[in-house]
Formats: sequence, structure tokens, C-alpha cells
Amino acid sequence: MESRSGTPAPAVTTAVAPPARPSPVRPGWRGAWHGVRPTERLCHVTGAVLVLSGLAHLAVFAVDGGPWDGPVSWRKPVTFGLSFGLTLIAITWVTSYLRVGTRLRSALLVVFAADCVVEVGGITLQAWRRVPSHLNMETGFDTAVSMTLAVGGVVLVVLLTVFAVASFQNRPTGPLGMPLALRSGFAILLVALASGAAMIARGVVLTRTGHQEAAYHSTAPLKPLHGVSLHAVLVLPTLAWLLSHTPWSDRTRRRVIQAAVGCYAAAVLGAGVWAALTW
Repeated sequence: MESRSGTPAPAVTTAVAPPARPSPVRPGWRGAWHGVRPTERLCHVTGAVLVLSGLAHLAVFAVDGGPWDGPVSWRKPVTFGLSFGLTLIAITWVTSYLRVGTRLRSALLVVFAADCVVEVGGITLQAWRRVPSHLNMETGFDTAVSMTLAVGGVVLVVLLTVFAVASFQNRPTGPLGMPLALRSGFAILLVALASGAAMIARGVVLTRTGHQEAAYHSTAPLKPLHGVSLHAVLVLPTLAWLLSHTPWSDRTRRRVIQAAVGCYAAAVLGAGVWAALTW
């Protein structure tokens, strides 16, 4: 196009905006769940079912009533369902930071999940039958259930000890503070296993010598120690994971983890002293 003076008019250019960059796709919960290994998914679902079982029996207790303490109560399916469910979920998660072969870890987790189901199932069955679950040798069936729970306890000790040893053989992976949290959690878990074995051993001895009622009450002094030390492997690694998502410095996060480990160890020590004084 030319202007009236005969000189060509300057060309009009239209600025074209560059194409917008696609926003990064962040994996949602569904995508993260599909990325979980089948064995881990099985264990997480099983743990959730056990937790729901514990909560359901809490509702049963609220409706049916009855004593909370003692060898025959709804407390046992509640506490064991919640405890075993949370422990199974925790062990499935924290062992992903251990330097253990994939096949070996999967096999151990499957056995661990099956054992948790057997333990909670046996305890729940006996609660509905209104008879003690542990140290009960009154009938042949009760003896079979009690011995199954005892053997299951031995299996739990072996499996968790294998994972504990693995956490100390090779430094675990994970964010800052996770190796200390894992090793401390597994070390304290061994205290829970030892106290649980002591409760069963003393109860069996009292039962075999004709002191059935004393056997049911003999576990009371060690229950706080067993309960407190059982969940360190969940609490401490969870704290380390949460701290990794804070803007705090490495030094601060390290000090928080160290303080948490010290406080947890002090709580376990206090429960141990109380158990020794009341044993």
C-alpha cells in the first residue's frame, strides 16, 4: 500500500504472543496410589481394614458396654485392631527406606500382613465368644487359639527383628533425619517385642502351674512399656517426613529429630522403670 505522497506505507506487524507453557502435572492421590507396588497396596489396605475393625468394635463397646479392662472385654479387639493396623501400615511405609531386596521385602511384608490378620482375627473371635484370647487353656479350641496367637507372636518378633537389623546394617535412605528416626524407631520397637515376649512367657508359666487368674493379671505391669515402645517406628519417621516439608534449616530439623528421639527414649525408660517396680 502507498501513501498519498507516493511513498510506500510502513508495514503493520501484529505481535504474536508465544504459546503458553503447559503447567506441570502434579500427581494426585490417585496417581500416587497407582504408583505403589501391589504388595505395598495389599498391606496398606489390610492395615486400613484392621484399623476399621478396631473402630467398629469401639462402637460395639459403646452399645454393649461391659468392662474395659480384664481378660474378657471389647478393649482387646479395639486396641489390637488399631495397633496392628497402624503398625502394618507403618512397617510397609518405613521399610521402603531400607536397603533390602525388593523380593525379600515383599515376601516379608506379605507374611507380616497375614500374621497381623491372624492375630487380630483370633483376638476378635474370642472376644465375641466372651472368653479370654491369650493364655486360655480351658478347652481344646481355646488352647488352639491361644497357641496360634503365641506362634504368631514369635513370627512377628522374627520378621520385625529382620527389618531392625537391616536398618543398622546399611544406612537407610530418605530425607534428613530419616536414618536416625528409622534406626531409633526400630531399636525401641525391639523393646516392645521383648516386653511382649516377657508377658507371654510369664503368663504361660503361671498357667502351666495352675495359676490361671494370676496369669491374666500378670501382664499389667508391662503393658505401658509395650504400648509406648511399639509405635516409635511410626511416630519418629513420620516426624522426619513432616520436617522435610518445612522451610527450616537442616540444623534445626536435625535438632528437632534428636530431641524427639531423646524424649521418646525417656518415655520408654520411664515405662520400663515403672514395670520393674510393679513386676
